[in-house]
Amino acid sequence: MRIRATVAALSGTLALSALAVPAAQADDAPKAPNLSSFVAKAPADEVEGDTKITKITVNGGKDIVVGTSAKKTVKIAVTATDPSGIEDAVAFLWHGTSFDEEHIDGSMVPEAENGDCKAVDATTSTCTVTVVADPNVNIYSNILAGKWKVWTIAQGKDGDYVSKDSYPTSVSVKRAAKLTTNASPEPIKKGKTLTVTGALTRANWETSKYAGYTKQDVKLQYKKKGATSYTTLKTVKSDTRGNLKTTVTASADGYYRYVFAGTSTTPSVTSTSDFVDVQ
Repeated sequence: MRIRATVAALSGTLALSALAVPAAQADDAPKAPNLSSFVAKAPADEVEGDTKITKITVNGGKDIVVGTSAKKTVKIAVTATDPSGIEDAVAFLWHGTSFDEEHIDGSMVPEAENGDCKAVDATTSTCTVTVVADPNVNIYSNILAGKWKVWTIAQGKDGDYVSKDSYPTSVSVKRAAKLTTNASPEPIKKGKTLTVTGALTRANWETSKYAGYTKQDVKLQYKKKGATSYTTLKTVKSDTRGNLKTTVTASADGYYRYVFAGTSTTPSVTSTSDFVDVQ
């Protein structure tokens, strides 16, 4: 069957390690020969018959957030339909400017050759595959943060099929972030100046460490003891090392925290609050 012949490359010539590049070589443009051979064989936006892909969901619709060491397992669910029913459907994620060997610089590929298909009805099925984002293998460089595209193929039981090298659904892969808050001195007298420090850091996939996220707007929020919600006091910009520092006037017992809204490459993050006793 067409899908079996095409997807055979996923479990053989295109493994999860196909684009592994050591951090020291991150500046080199990856030219994985296994990926090249797969791209050359994979049909691009090809349709044979009346098979249709109606929906793709990646990671439950959520961003893929990757730190410096832990693997992230990601489900890709492909819903397809054909009058004869669906035989199989698979997908993988890729990063780059276009679907060719010169412009793809990252991929997350399933080890399984087939999708785990569950029938919705006689003509429609949802097939799920699992890929892994591994900062020690295929998430090798910070250039991979941002939008990733979906390649997919689905086949009907009658042999019809449809393939898309860039399905309209995409997913963001982001560098995990950390945020801290520390208010001092504690305790403090009412009306005195309270200094609130902190740090905004994010994963560096090339060094496998967290480093300061510089020149970013971060909100300082306060919740009075007994209150149910926080109020934003001011916006503080992180310095060249990702550090945060500002002052406020102590008014009453309460909690202080920093909140970062996130960017296209980094998720939102909220620090643990710091309680201040005002006397």
